[in-house]
Amino acid sequence: MTSTDNRLTKPANSKTLISANRLDWTGKETILARARIVGERLSLKTLDRAQLLATNPLIIRAGAAGCAVLLRYGVIITFDLSAEEENALLDMLRPYIVEPIESDISEELSIAFRPQAKERLEGDVLWLENYSAERLQVVAEALGKSVVLNYYEIEIADIFQSLKPFTIGIQGKTRRSPKEEDLLNYIGGTLLIQQKMFGIVEVGEKPDPVWDDPTLDRLYLRLEDEYELRERLVILEQKLELISKTVETSLNLLQRNSSHRVEWYITILIVIEIGLAIYEILTR
Repeated sequence: MTSTDNRLTKPANSKTLISANRLDWTGKETILARARIVGERLSLKTLDRAQLLATNPLIIRAGAAGCAVLLRYGVIITFDLSAEEENALLDMLRPYIVEPIESDISEELSIAFRPQAKERLEGDVLWLENYSAERLQVVAEALGKSVVLNYYEIEIADIFQSLKPFTIGIQGKTRRSPKEEDLLNYIGGTLLIQQKMFGIVEVGEKPDPVWDDPTLDRLYLRLEDEYELRERLVILEQKLELISKTVETSLNLLQRNSSHRVEWYITILIVIEIGLAIYEILTR
């Protein structure tokens, strides 16, 4: 494929579907890419493939002249869609969204195309050689991972606020003690976040198109650096570890206090039993 060929195609050994469909962006100085998290995941097995442009990840035709990349971890990235077209796309995809998420979190990026251009980020604009499927998929993966990180950074900040009374309680400054059920919920929540970050979204891994076409590696590294994906993932991991330690400490203290209460109950019962035995002896 030459640098002036803007078809959504890929080498024959690729996992991307070769499509004869074209996206007509000629004459446009820039297009807007927008990523939004819409659910925990997208179930796309039954999706109508009539508008399919590429796979792994899926690209479908959308709007009058745009397209959308659908990531299985619940993120949709649109290219050159108006607000009305984007809403229409979301309505069409609603049956495929598992555990919908109501969130305003999004990432936007302006993209310009120029044959034989040096692919780079210049200000708020990403310059690409062409709008091949592979390049759109790489851009979509970077934006999608950034949106997921944004979402869970806010989630974890909320968890820290919820845990603050527990940490104050550990210092002995308040009498409030956490409930075991609440602590177990926090443990489950952190495990789910870790599972999604490392097992499903795979923030620290390169997307499949890069493995298939190493020439795209530099483009992805630029985007990864721009959105600080690896750095944010490390910070997120450290925060999750701190939450786990806080919850584990609170749970241990709760269990210890429960154990002490049981010991006191046993001691009181023994004292009562001894008292009853002495009373019985004295009244004979």
